[in-house]
Amino acid sequence: MTITRRAVALGLAATLLQALMLIAFAWPAVNLAPRDLPVAVAGPQSTQVAAQLAQHNPGAFEITTVADADAARRALTDNEVYGAIVTGAGAPQVLVASAAAPAVAQQLTGIAQQLAGATAAPVQDVVATDPDDPRGAGFGSMVLPLVMSGIAAGVLLTLLVPSIGARLAGLVTFGVAGGLLSTLVFHTWLSILPGSYLTLAALAALSMFAVAVTVVGLAAALGRAGIGLGALTMLLIGNPFSAATSAPELLPQPWGTLGQLFPPGAAASLLRSVAYFDGAGAGGPLAVLLGWSVGGLALLGVGVLRSRPAAEPETAAEPVAVAA
Repeated sequence: MTITRRAVALGLAATLLQALMLIAFAWPAVNLAPRDLPVAVAGPQSTQVAAQLAQHNPGAFEITTVADADAARRALTDNEVYGAIVTGAGAPQVLVASAAAPAVAQQLTGIAQQLAGATAAPVQDVVATDPDDPRGAGFGSMVLPLVMSGIAAGVLLTLLVPSIGARLAGLVTFGVAGGLLSTLVFHTWLSILPGSYLTLAALAALSMFAVAVTVVGLAAALGRAGIGLGALTMLLIGNPFSAATSAPELLPQPWGTLGQLFPPGAAASLLRSVAYFDGAGAGGPLAVLLGWSVGGLALLGVGVLRSRPAAEPETAAEPVAVAA
C-alpha cells in the first residue's frame, strides 16, 4: 500500500470513528424515556394511581405498592425506587430522590401533576442532591474526565514503559494519586458530592484504576491493537451509556442495563450510592469495578507469559577427543 492510499484509508477510518462517536453520544440523549422505572405508590387510592400510571405510558414504570408515606420514604432512602406517589386527602403528594437522578425527579413531578389535574402537586425531595450541584450537572460532567484520564494513563504506560512490572507500579500510583486529587476537586473544592473524603477517594481510585488497567492489560495481551480496543470500549460504550446524567432506566434497552456493566456506569452508580444513600445498592457496581480490575490484572499476566522467550531445546554434547 502506497503512502497516499494509506493516508486516504486513515482519513476514512477517522470519519467512520467520528460517525460512531456521534451515534454513541447523541442517540441515547434524544431517546431518553422511562422504561420499567421503579416507583412506589401508597395510600387509599394507590390501586387507581397505579392503573393511571400504567395507562399513561405502558411499560414506563415498574410499580411497587407500599403501605404508607413512611414506607415510601424508606424505599427512597434505601435506593429501591426513584420516586413515590402518596395518595390521601386532596391532591397526591410526590416524593422524589433527586440524588438518584434529577432528570427522573423532574419527570415524576410532571407526571404526578398531570394525574392530579393540578397546576402544582406537592413535592418533597427526600434525598436531595448537594446544594452546590442541585441539577446534577457537575456530577454528570465529572465522569468523562475520570474515564479519559484512565484511558490516557493506560496508553502512556503502555507506550513509554516497557516492563510490565513497572506498568503495574504506574497503575497503582495513578489510581491512588488520581483518586486523592480528583476527589479534592469534586468533593472539597466544587462540593459536587457529600460524604467522607477518603471513602470517595478510594472509590474514585478504583474507578480510574479499572479503566487504566483494562487498557494496559489488553495491550499486554493483544499488542498495540489492545490499546485501541480498550480505549474505544470505554469511550464508545462505557461512557455514553453510563447514565451519569440521567438513569439507566431512561436509556434505550438493553443499552441502559449494559452500560452498568462497564466501569463508567458502575462508577457513577457506586459514587451516588455511597454519597447519598449510605451505600444502599452499592454491591453491584462495586463488583463490576472489581471484576474489570481483576480482569485487567489477569490480562497483564497473559502479557507476562507472552513476553517470556521460548526455552531453547537442549543439544546433545559433542564427544570430546581423548589422546591415546
